[in-house]
Amino acid sequence: MSQDSAAVPDAARKLAARRRREIVAVLLFSGGPIFESSIPLSVFGIDRQDAGVPRYRLLVCAGEDAPLRTTGGLELSAPYGLEAISRAGTVVVPAWRSITQAPPPAALDALRRAHEEGARIVGLCTGAFVLAAAGLLDGRPATTHWMYAPTLAKRYPSVHVDPRELFVDDGDVLTSAGTAAGIDLCLHIVRTDHGADAANALARRLVVPPRRTASDLGHQRYLDRSLPEEIGADPLAEVVAWALEHLHEQFDVETLAARAYMSRRTFDRRFRSLTGSAPLQWLITQRVLQAQRLLETSDYSVDEVAGRCGFRSPVALRGHFRRQLGASPAAYRAAYRARRPQSGAPEPALRPERAERPERERAALATERFSAAGLGGHGLATEAADAGKPQPEGYAARLPETPVGRGAARPVLPGQRERPVG
Repeated sequence: MSQDSAAVPDAARKLAARRRREIVAVLLFSGGPIFESSIPLSVFGIDRQDAGVPRYRLLVCAGEDAPLRTTGGLELSAPYGLEAISRAGTVVVPAWRSITQAPPPAALDALRRAHEEGARIVGLCTGAFVLAAAGLLDGRPATTHWMYAPTLAKRYPSVHVDPRELFVDDGDVLTSAGTAAGIDLCLHIVRTDHGADAANALARRLVVPPRRTASDLGHQRYLDRSLPEEIGADPLAEVVAWALEHLHEQFDVETLAARAYMSRRTFDRRFRSLTGSAPLQWLITQRVLQAQRLLETSDYSVDEVAGRCGFRSPVALRGHFRRQLGASPAAYRAAYRARRPQSGAPEPALRPERAERPERERAALATERFSAAGLGGHGLATEAADAGKPQPEGYAARLPETPVGRGAARPVLPGQRERPVG
């Protein structure tokens, strides 16, 4: 579910006299993708008053010296420079060319000044990296393209990154996930400024849904399996690849540390520095991801899915699955199959090698809930021990704990957790 901040932050600033709410500045850089760049230009730059959409005044600003080259070798020439941002009540950064490069200092200064003077600052997709570099996301919730979320969390640990949101509205600073989610955020801005009727009218003209949330993506989305690009050249890459290939086996973080020829403490520190996530948290997420896929593509019982994903018991699977996806494995499978498009021929599915085992007796399940559960040698004792350890203020490794099919409350941010996932 997308985060719509109901309350403006206490430190909200009054808009400077020379700035106008109806003026939107779009900050373009060389190397930016043309699709993301075109989204705010289309939403805020075309007069659609005949359709009931209030008019904005658009200022397209070059964030650096021209020419601005974009997708396919096209060259753009922006009519304004950074000085025009001083008139805008909303400043949009639609994308940034490379998550490994630092944005121009002059552009960062212009964004900071605009924010200090009360302007609303918006980052679409990788534009969040520009906002983070300017320090505007410190201590705030934010999102970006799921593929780059771990890198954003690692590079800016004070940012509360949640890659499963379509967009995050934190009052005067807003961010969106990749590509089409930029349309969702721009529609949200129109809705905030002028109401639902105006946003719905604009959505009709753009031929897009008037209001999507992350839950509308349903079960077509997966938990993120990605890791930052930097890990590809790191010695830990081989250990990570081995873990992903052996999720069906019962092993723990100590096993991974041994394969990396490191102590557990060194391995934890190294893994966290590369990914922004604790290794135990990451490993549990990968096991839940594997379970999610098996529930969608096979007829294995929940007990069998647990065994094929490296969990010691179905109880451990159910607990971790519910914490990360907000539903039990059985409920998730039922909801997924109810939503799956029907076709003339049945969809092929993996078949169990043996007959499904019946679910455990209620009394046995109640007993198991108080027995060791988790990964390999990790059980409740390990969870209790990990509860006191500091957790990364970065990449969120779970979804809101909300039943499938219902609206979700605002997700718990990493900095607000009482204990780590797993």
